Amino acid sequence: MEIYKDLSNPASKEFEQLLNSQFTKTANLEEGKIITGVVNKVTDNFVFLEVPGLKSEPILDINELKSMGMLDKAKVGEKISVLLERLEDKKGEVLVSASKAQKIQGWDKLVEAYEKNEPIMGKITGRVKGGCIVEHIDTGSLMFLPGSQISDKPLKDISHLMNEPQKFALIKLDKVRGNACVSRREIISSFKKEDKIKIVEKFKVGDIIKGAEVKGYSSFGCFFSVNGELDVLVHLQEISYSRVNHPDEVFTIGEKHDLKVISVDLEKLQVGCSVKQLTPDPFENISNYELNKIYKVKVVKLMDFGAFCELEKGLSTLLHSSELSWTKKNISAKKMFKVGDEIDCVITEIDKEKRRVAISHRLTTDNPFETFEKTYPIGSEVEGEVASKNEYSIFLKVDGLDIDAFLHCNDLTYLNNGEEELAKYKIGDKLKVKVLEVKAAEQKVRVGLRQTQPDPFDWFNDKKVKQTITVKIISTDNKGLVVRPEGCEMDFIIKKSAIAINAADARPARFTGGERIDCAIQELDIDKRKATLSIKLLEEIERKVALDTYGSEASGKNLPFSSLSDDLEKKKKEDE
Repeated sequence: MEIYKDLSNPASKEFEQLLNSQFTKTANLEEGKIITGVVNKVTDNFVFLEVPGLKSEPILDINELKSMGMLDKAKVGEKISVLLERLEDKKGEVLVSASKAQKIQGWDKLVEAYEKNEPIMGKITGRVKGGCIVEHIDTGSLMFLPGSQISDKPLKDISHLMNEPQKFALIKLDKVRGNACVSRREIISSFKKEDKIKIVEKFKVGDIIKGAEVKGYSSFGCFFSVNGELDVLVHLQEISYSRVNHPDEVFTIGEKHDLKVISVDLEKLQVGCSVKQLTPDPFENISNYELNKIYKVKVVKLMDFGAFCELEKGLSTLLHSSELSWTKKNISAKKMFKVGDEIDCVITEIDKEKRRVAISHRLTTDNPFETFEKTYPIGSEVEGEVASKNEYSIFLKVDGLDIDAFLHCNDLTYLNNGEEELAKYKIGDKLKVKVLEVKAAEQKVRVGLRQTQPDPFDWFNDKKVKQTITVKIISTDNKGLVVRPEGCEMDFIIKKSAIAINAADARPARFTGGERIDCAIQELDIDKRKATLSIKLLEEIERKVALDTYGSEASGKNLPFSSLSDDLEKKKKEDE
């Protein structure tokens, strides 16, 4: 301890110098910083570095240097930049990484180039979904090259660009995620831009370009090459006055055509052209056509919703599917016509502002519903054949007309259940029916079969409410009795509650079927063809008559009403 007390001692001064130098070296070494180490030993698997200030030698795996392409640095005396990850791990060793140091140094260079808007040197090393991977030549950092940024024109093969050192522009940098996006297209375009401006400035709207060559197609138009120095677009709508679905219907690659310049964009350096504007507009001849007049048109394209036709070359019209037929619903033009057919149509609309012409094929024939209405007015009879049926109706094809008349099951018969009656008919059956309703505007015809037969309900025409009638019991069930009035062909139901006054007697089981009994008409509506029958009502009527007629003592004892004597006794007391 004495050596530290005397600072003038030469040994103390030497120790002080050594200690200060050691602290200075250690202070410059911080975790997360990039440091430089000198190779002092190389084995088959590891490279040992010497870094002043560290208490142990940092060790690098030689495979790490191989993957980085820095195996030539694995020589004694060579300097290698590494990232100091840990000054001391659990084993007391220093952890460093050469690859992480390279990535950080490379990222710093990329950030600097991005901020200065300077190009970088790189090479395309591989293809991935949506583009390519580019390696930064200076640092080895990997960047993404979108497919749209590879070139200023579509390239089917990029093998000639692989692993070739070339310039790229940094177009996006994500400092948080450490991702970089580059563009080769911007580098190419920047060289061409000045020349392209001079070329585009030569063109003016209205100029005629002679002999432009068809270069390529797209879904929205056709590209032409002008003198090999500029590509121009002819939009799909500018190819022809006729309807064109794809440019290959009109043009062939390599063909030459004259173009008219219709737009010049100096900012986007684009020139728009037209082919159709070099020919007269056929719509100018629309004044030669009249509304509601029949013309021959040519089918040029079939669609699900109709057909496109031509009145003359270039003058297109739409024939909508709703104008194909009077009677057929949801009919397809593809089933009626084929491309090239010439058919008769009536012009129904001419809109000069919208340059639109609408036509109709069905108007070239008489409306069969109007013809039907004139030939078969409401109340007349017509014969038809069962064309189709569903669970509740029949459709009759009327003789001589392409019309299906609607016959509901409730209009089949007066007697039976309509749905049961419907099952008796099959396709092809001939029926004579009465016309009940005609709506020509709505294309509807309703007919009835039972209306051609005598109405059994007419039996009630001379009947009235509370009148007594005789009926025959047809059948019984828990709900009541099914009965048929004598002389009538219709069946009616007497509900259980209308069988008798006393609840004990209101049992359908009292009857077996076939009995003839009297009942009264409780309700009657001739217009609605509705009648309600009741045995209970008849008992009430007869009881009232009995009370009024046999009001003396002992009267009613012989009447077949169990409670009548009690009622008479009550009435006598009331009279006193």
